[in-house]
Formats: sequence, structure tokens, C-alpha cells
Amino acid sequence: MTPGAPRGYPSGMDAFTYRPIGFVRTPYARRIDAPHQPTVVAGTETGAPAEATLELDASLPETVLRDLAGFERVWLIFAFHLSEGWAPLVQPPRGPKAKRGVLATRSPHRPNAIGLSAVELLAVEGRTLRLRGVDLLDGTPVLDLKPYVPYADAFPGARAGWIDAIDAATGAHSAPGPKKPRRS
Repeated sequence: MTPGAPRGYPSGMDAFTYRPIGFVRTPYARRIDAPHQPTVVAGTETGAPAEATLELDASLPETVLRDLAGFERVWLIFAFHLSEGWAPLVQPPRGPKAKRGVLATRSPHRPNAIGLSAVELLAVEGRTLRLRGVDLLDGTPVLDLKPYVPYADAFPGARAGWIDAIDAATGAHSAPGPKKPRRS
């Protein structure tokens, strides 16, 4: 049994292999251009939520998208494909210059470089999803997609740990945009 693994975990299973279901096309070529969160667009080139597309991989039948068109939002589960390792402590872009445990942040530099974003679904057009409000770089591999279900996925009164103290000091939902102005 793998050390620290729960009972029933297959012996020797210490890695998982995933194939992308598709790749996103976004206006963000570099990390410095992209917002830190899908809804935080201050400092981006347009100052508005970016539109993007997700093209379904040819190995998947188009029918996997059936009935998705009625959802306003979807969760994108993706790989931080440009992440270069990780550290147990990171410095988030918000708040005082203090390091936080990486698992208490949304840093892309994680033990498993996996990300999650709730984005707006504008349309399903054949094998292509039109999206808005992305924080992913162009070419990011999407591992899975799930519909956003408000009664199960929204917890407006939930506490947000150390972020609550920052919101109290700087205003709710304040967050920086990209670190430097975008150069043409």
C-alpha cells in the first residue's frame, strides 16, 4: 500500500494520467497578461472579461456536450501547463507581504499543477464552447468540464480564512490585476 494512502488504494499507484478534453484559445499569451481570477480584470488590456473558446478533442464524440447549452456557467478543470515546480509557502498577490501555505492559496505553483475556474458559457457551437471570463493562458489543456449548479456550488456566506481579513482592510473582493501594464 502507498504510504499515507487510504485503505483500498491500489499498491504502487502514485500517479494518475489524464488526457485533455480540449485546449482553450484565449487572448492571454503570458502570465503577466492574464487576470489573477476570472472576474478580476482590472489591469488587463481591455479591462473587461475576456472571451475564449474551448475546442473539444477529436477523440471525444460531440454528444458529450449534449444538454450543456442551458447552463450559464461551467467549471473548467485544467493543468497549469507552464508551472515550473512548486513551493510549500507562496506569497499571494493580495494583502501584506506574507507567505501562506500553498494549499491555502490559488497559486498555480502547486504539488499537482491543477486549476479550477468557473467561467461563463456563452454558447455551444458544435464541438466548440464559447466562454467569457477566463483567467487561463492560450493553449491551456482542459482536463474536464462540469456544469456550475448554483444550489450546490454557491456558498455566498462562507468564510474565506485569511482573505476575510484583507477584505475587511481593503474592501470586499479587492484584488490586483496583472502585475505590470501590458505592453503592445
